[in-house]
Amino acid sequence: MIKINNDIRPISYIKSHTAEMIRQIEEKKNPIIITQNGEAKAVLLDVDTFQGLIDTINILKIISIGENDIHKNNVIKHNDVKTKIEEILTQNE
Repeated sequence: MIKINNDIRPISYIKSHTAEMIRQIEEKKNPIIITQNGEAKAVLLDVDTFQGLIDTINILKIISIGENDIHKNNVIKHNDVKTKIEEILTQNE
């Protein structure tokens, strides 16, 4: 579990310890919260974690679109899709 309080650093610390912070992120995979004038301003993440977040957001968007289509009854029955696919495949033969 991530304990954010352990990974909060002022921007001045990040500037003077950049290589160390990058190493920490690579090893621990924990984000580092960067503060400026005592306020949280940014989050430093490793690339794999960032990509995972982007992928998760995109999947959630797709699910949301599907749920909206279901609520609007904008759906196609499984058998209709199967029939359409079979028609397309047999046209190419």
